[in-house]
Amino acid sequence: MIEQAFLIDCDGTPMTAILAMPPEPASVGVVIVVGGPQTRVGSHRQFVLLARALAAAGVPCLRFDYRGMGDSSGEQRDFERVADDIGAAVASLRTRVPSIKHVVLWGLCDGATASAFYAAENAGVSGLVMLNPWVRTTTGEAAALVSNYYGKRFMSADFWRKLLSGEMDLLGRLREFVANWRSARARNVSESGPSNSLPDRLGVSLARFGKPILLITSGNDFTAAEFLRAAESGYLSKGLARCQITRHAIEAANHTFSSAAWRAEVENATSGWLNANFPD
Repeated sequence: MIEQAFLIDCDGTPMTAILAMPPEPASVGVVIVVGGPQTRVGSHRQFVLLARALAAAGVPCLRFDYRGMGDSSGEQRDFERVADDIGAAVASLRTRVPSIKHVVLWGLCDGATASAFYAAENAGVSGLVMLNPWVRTTTGEAAALVSNYYGKRFMSADFWRKLLSGEMDLLGRLREFVANWRSARARNVSESGPSNSLPDRLGVSLARFGKPILLITSGNDFTAAEFLRAAESGYLSKGLARCQITRHAIEAANHTFSSAAWRAEVENATSGWLNANFPD
């Protein structure tokens, strides 16, 4: 495996990229789409290690910095305005590895959501690997708090110690719980069509995509909990149902899979899914 560093032109602005290249590339290549604000290295060097692991398994893997991030110049953009950046990276991978037949986008957090938005509009993407996708809304956050956070807090010995010792503002906590509970109950799905909410828009994009997806979620992550709750109903549920979903949960993992064991499990799940869905 060798690593090649180069610049990708995106509408006249150079983006820094690194390609991990195996000596005999498989028929599928991966582009890592970062969550922001983030760089091509990733938290705990996650993207570096992932790219090298995939290349060691024969899969060429490109990671890059969006315009305005890391070592790339230009204006910084949020995850809903990086379609051109992703498109330039995909085109660069195909140019540098002309033998590949399939391109898969791999994204964590809002990188996963950005990947789905891009893939829905670009037939050249054959699959998605989505880790803890970002679907934050006010009502969704409240619902996840009620179903995940408060239950764990009530079962915590530390919670009762603080309550009984007078360290906790009980009235304030009750007000907070009631406010979140009311907000969660206000969540509804429009009968006339999808709303402009992030979960609905992601669901519509996934329905358009309709191809294989590896969905990896962390058991100890609020973003994952919010996504899973949103995916139980509405247009996000419908969109997922239109795709070929493979689910992989790592129950003890946090948002960025910060331990070596969790990162290795992500790498192995990704590699195994690629082999199963895009055999040479």
